[in-house]
Amino acid sequence: MKLLQAIQNRKIRSAVIGGGYVGLPLSVEFARAGYDVTVIDIDPEKVRRINRRKSYIPDVPDSALREAAKAGGLRATLRYDVISRTDTVNICVPTPLRKSKDPDLSFVVSAAEKVRDHLRRGMLVILESTTYPGTTEEIVLPVLEETGLRVGRDFYLAFSPERVDPGNPEYSTRNIPKVVGGVTPECCKLAAALYRNCIDKVVPVSSTRVAELVKLLENTFRSVNIGLVNELALLCNHLKIDVWEVIDAAGTKPFGFMPFYPGPGLGGHCIPVDPFYLSWKAKMDGVEARFIELAGMVNSMMPRFVVERITDALNKRRKSVRGSRIHALGITYKRDADDIRESPALDVLTLLAEKGARLSYSDPYVSEIQVLDKRLKGVEPHPSVLRAADCVVLLTDHKGFKRREIVKNAQLIVDTRNGFKGFKNRKIIKL
Repeated sequence: MKLLQAIQNRKIRSAVIGGGYVGLPLSVEFARAGYDVTVIDIDPEKVRRINRRKSYIPDVPDSALREAAKAGGLRATLRYDVISRTDTVNICVPTPLRKSKDPDLSFVVSAAEKVRDHLRRGMLVILESTTYPGTTEEIVLPVLEETGLRVGRDFYLAFSPERVDPGNPEYSTRNIPKVVGGVTPECCKLAAALYRNCIDKVVPVSSTRVAELVKLLENTFRSVNIGLVNELALLCNHLKIDVWEVIDAAGTKPFGFMPFYPGPGLGGHCIPVDPFYLSWKAKMDGVEARFIELAGMVNSMMPRFVVERITDALNKRRKSVRGSRIHALGITYKRDADDIRESPALDVLTLLAEKGARLSYSDPYVSEIQVLDKRLKGVEPHPSVLRAADCVVLLTDHKGFKRREIVKNAQLIVDTRNGFKGFKNRKIIKL
């Protein structure tokens, strides 16, 4: 087959739709493998920065963009007509939820329509956006076949779930195994060949539906277990038991237990979103996904629980939330990353603002945020800032925060991440 041979010889032109946390690292690995890669994005600033070799994603340094451009060719554009000159297209666009918690596939549909408009014989199309089982064949395939071309004969279609973990220094696009499922066996074979040139391990599965469900299982597993331990945190609060001590002790068991940790809520694009794709699909098929929905309910309660802990802590010091100066440490949803998508810290601050708190925050990765109708600019957690706050709340456990200085200068600390483990001080209130 001509396309397979071109892939194996690394003589192909690839397009990646979406230059975000998934698309840009994938494009870099493709280019490093020798593919000629064009990133297509609707954001002019991203396009400009890619073409100037100036990364906007911490996991992709500027040097990686330069190396990729030199190895195979890497560029970016706002134009979709470049697809007509490519051999493969990877769709890496967002799949958010509507307010009703139903899947919003508008970005996927739009991307599929753009590919349709430039689809040609022999092209391989791969969807990487997280979605419910059946999307590739029920949504993307019919759009592409509007051209009169037929899958498995005239073009090839597959699904391969992204497994990006922003800020993880150990696992990257290259060394995370790549699951691949095709509409036909030939589709799977071509997609697997495409990835084998740049990913350490490729895992073919029997269908696109299996591949789609793999991703949802991975994130639902985490959501359900985090929901369990968050519920345990709520229970421990009533029982006056340190939930962190319980988890640490349980974690000494060498089998049958995997520690998960409570926090102010779930963040990121995956774990707060993906399980609802699965529960929605289950409902469409007449099945109740009770564990998934219960976990989602518990996890969504955590920002309010954090605000309750802050309120109680202030009340014990004869202060109300209204008018109190509350300083947040950390805004991103995970430590040492710049990603604020679905961050529970934003929910906590919004709830505090609604109660009339005077807010400020520190985060080395976030310079400015919007809370209700106000723009807040981040400040350094200098001793004067800490001393001026009626309450300091740790929402993201960034490594750069100086714990001893915080404990020394803060009047009151609410710790939602166990970042002050080992500090014996009555001013520290745990989740």
